[in-house]
Amino acid sequence: MNILSTQQDFSSVNQTLSVVETASSAIASQAKAMIESRYIMAMRNPRNWDQVRQDILKECRRPSFAHNPSTYYNKPIGKGVEGLGIRFTEVALRCMKNVLIETTMVFEDETKEVHRVSVTDLESNVTYPLDVRVSKTVERSKPSSDGSYISVRKNSYGKDVFTVLGSDDDLLNKRGALISKAIRTLGGRIIPGDIQDEATDIIKKIRLDSAAKDPDSERKKIVDAFASLGVKASDIVNYLGHPIDQCSPSEIVDLRGIFGAIKDGESSWKSVMENKQGEGYEDVAEIIENIRLASTKEEMDNLLNDINKLPELNQKTAKNAWTKKANSLKAKKPEQPETTVEKPKTIDWAAKIKECINTDALNSLMSGMSETELMEFSDHIDQKFDMLRGSE
Repeated sequence: MNILSTQQDFSSVNQTLSVVETASSAIASQAKAMIESRYIMAMRNPRNWDQVRQDILKECRRPSFAHNPSTYYNKPIGKGVEGLGIRFTEVALRCMKNVLIETTMVFEDETKEVHRVSVTDLESNVTYPLDVRVSKTVERSKPSSDGSYISVRKNSYGKDVFTVLGSDDDLLNKRGALISKAIRTLGGRIIPGDIQDEATDIIKKIRLDSAAKDPDSERKKIVDAFASLGVKASDIVNYLGHPIDQCSPSEIVDLRGIFGAIKDGESSWKSVMENKQGEGYEDVAEIIENIRLASTKEEMDNLLNDINKLPELNQKTAKNAWTKKANSLKAKKPEQPETTVEKPKTIDWAAKIKECINTDALNSLMSGMSETELMEFSDHIDQKFDMLRGSE
């Protein structure tokens, strides 16, 4: 029995009494029952990991699933970030069973919403929560219809970009994309890593096989897919650096992954091109340093092969450095090794002539002298001969 209200006046006091179960206690009881029932069902029906693996890989072998852009994506960040997408996570969690996904709005004001997304493995009682902030604003090339806007900035082209409040459709798409990313991230923590690796290999293999079997058909499909996003065929040519009909199967698979990232809101074509232009800067710096240290034609030829592997946008800088170094090596005369020529030992012929004790010794000494030396020491020889003959 609870007293709901009391009314008192000069003549009487009236009290209203009733047995009441408040709305909050009813909601709490309902939530408790739902949670308990989920855990009870999880304990009564535990998952079989071998069956889970078989079901997930069976889904991955379906061509329509493997080719779904949201199954596997390729983000143009650095040299590329690849990963399993939201479609795979949804299928994998469904095959695992006994997994609870909850989304609750915990805060809202005029400019933002905060949603708490949590993924719980009911069997192991492990929960991964994540708060997702959804801004209620969007960027447009012009203000709202009434001329109002929240802020303005200059983009990379020097044009004004206005931040305005988004419409209901804008928020619906934005909210859904951000929550899907959160579920994908949290679900990936529960799905075993070895199953994810196997699924990745199967999806890549199916995509590559399809591109190799009929590259013309796959090329047309990917061009049409990008056209639906407003990306022209000429834009794809600029990205590849060669005509589309020269695409290899691996390049087609790469383009399909990029299309998936853009379609799911993970990236944009502008960021794809910006990343392509910045790609390979570290490799360029390393090659230029190796060019500076190169000293032989063989080393320069090897570096030229490395330069040709760089993205076309980065080859010009490296080739200029290579050309300057090659010209300097041609102009530089090869250094001759220093050779030391031993000076002939000088003989003191005058002393040797003086040491001769008879004419035979003098004749023997003269036989070892050159004509120049004989002429140079002719006076010494004549004097010695005169001296020896006189003594004889």
